[in-house]
Amino acid sequence: MNFTDDDRVFEELLEYLRRSRGFDFTGYKRTSLKRRVRKQMQLRELNSFEAYLDYLQVHQEEFQLLFNNILINVTTFFRDKLAWKYLQEQTIPHLIEGKSPRSPIRIWSAGCASGEEAYTLAILFADVLGVELFRQRVKIYATDVDEEALNQARLASYTSQQIEPIPPELRDRFFELQGERYLFRPDLRRVVIFGRHDLVQDAPISRLDLLVCRNTLMYFNAETQAKILNRFHFALNNSGFLFLGKAEMLLTHANLFTPANLQHRIFSPIAITRKRDRPILIADNINFAEEEVNNNSHFHWQLRELAFDTGAIAQIIIDLNGNIVLANASARNQFGINSLDLGRPLQDLEISYRPLELRSPLEKIYQERQIIIIEDVVRNLNKNETQYLNVQFIPLEGDNGAILGVSILFIDVTRYHDLQVQLQQANQELETANEELQSSNEELETTNEELQSTNEELETTNEELQSTNEELETMNEELQSTNEELQTINDELRQRTTELNQANSFLGSILASIRSGVIVVDYQFNILGWNNEAENLWGLRVDEVKGQSLLGLDIGLPVAQLREPIRRCLSRNKDKQEIQLKAINRRGKTIQCHISFNPLIGINKELQGVILLIDEIGASID
Repeated sequence: MNFTDDDRVFEELLEYLRRSRGFDFTGYKRTSLKRRVRKQMQLRELNSFEAYLDYLQVHQEEFQLLFNNILINVTTFFRDKLAWKYLQEQTIPHLIEGKSPRSPIRIWSAGCASGEEAYTLAILFADVLGVELFRQRVKIYATDVDEEALNQARLASYTSQQIEPIPPELRDRFFELQGERYLFRPDLRRVVIFGRHDLVQDAPISRLDLLVCRNTLMYFNAETQAKILNRFHFALNNSGFLFLGKAEMLLTHANLFTPANLQHRIFSPIAITRKRDRPILIADNINFAEEEVNNNSHFHWQLRELAFDTGAIAQIIIDLNGNIVLANASARNQFGINSLDLGRPLQDLEISYRPLELRSPLEKIYQERQIIIIEDVVRNLNKNETQYLNVQFIPLEGDNGAILGVSILFIDVTRYHDLQVQLQQANQELETANEELQSSNEELETTNEELQSTNEELETTNEELQSTNEELETMNEELQSTNEELQTINDELRQRTTELNQANSFLGSILASIRSGVIVVDYQFNILGWNNEAENLWGLRVDEVKGQSLLGLDIGLPVAQLREPIRRCLSRNKDKQEIQLKAINRRGKTIQCHISFNPLIGINKELQGVILLIDEIGASID
């Protein structure tokens, strides 16, 4: 694939996010990912990915804002009501009937965002099972990669608008009104466990009866989707169900899941025998008939020790503290372990990191309690020879089920590996011998290829349609997110407009109640305010004078004599400016006016103009 400079810088940006913050977005679809990043760039008035990368390196607080923009947390209670209705009426009863009456029910809500889907699952199962059985049997794991959304979900607190999709009868049973918010019942809230989980990087939750991951897969590319679906298949019990979003159909993953109801995107896993289960089954079928051999415990102890020590497969035993407890003769000879090494920490010995690093599988086996097999480990011997090993980690459990330690077996598969290489060479020779036969079948092969090409074109078209559908769904969620942001801004503007109208009404009432004529001018002597008493004195309405220059008005007031007092007031002259003038009111009567000049002070204490108060002190006698 040929990358432009813009694409190259964008990949560098993704790598920087992964390296510095642990968020790996490389598996996301590039079109939608670029669109979300560009939206954040527009807010910062940046035109290139390179400039935005520089901005991120300087402004650490930008990371959280970018992640919130990329991880579109659009979710609601009972989203796609028909699908949830089918899940409640058909899938959940079928799931419960397939389990014994007291066995636990494990549910995973992957990509839970702010928690609405996890609590929807809790409502449905509590409604079907009853509250008491629900608390005893059900465990819901809700995960997301966005820690901020998880913090919101843990509060279990929602507005009346957010819980509007919940039927009133369920809302009254499962939510408590506290102030202006609805709180999910605390006794049921403890069933839902929230945690951060990356679907791409982290191991899946296992032994699940129901896995809900709606409108999350569509953000990933095809390769990452396949990886996640393989993990989902591993996580589900054979009788479990996978519940996806309406844009996710799994048409290209028929080897893993089969539709239980394609219309509502509910799928069942296809049973596959897992190699990891076989050693456990074999161990369960071994019968120890010690009493038939000898009742002497010391004899039995010797017998077990000799059997362990003379085993053909190299084996070591590690206890819970990470110390090497036992090593049979084969292990001692192969890896240079002596009697002084027994009881020492494994990390102090060369075998802990050569031929492979043992500590990571040991930590994993304590967490998952499952057998781990690492195949084809390469070990270079002294005589320029290469040995191939299958390393098997087996948890050793006591009678109470607690893990006492781990048995590590180093199985030499060099002969098997060599046979594979020889078989591959033989196959190549066989392919060469069959070239003449292949030539005679070219015509049939050509016809077959044409059919195959037609089939691939149909599959390509289907995948393009599926990708387009996912892209449209992604854009729909982006638009919904943008609409919610605009709604919030609109509400704020509406509130500010109401406050402004109230302030204007309040100011108008004050001006109307003043018995003096009030004229407000700015620095250019343009009129900003003109009250009712000023109308009564000079006969001009406020809409006729507002914005006009006071000095340009043709009224009975000698406005030219007002210029100098206004200028002194604007120059912050501390002396109070007052004058008396002879004027003619709107009735043509000569009056004597007392005029005071006061500064108009703004919010930030800046001088914005002058307020003139005009009082009629009596009629003038010509």
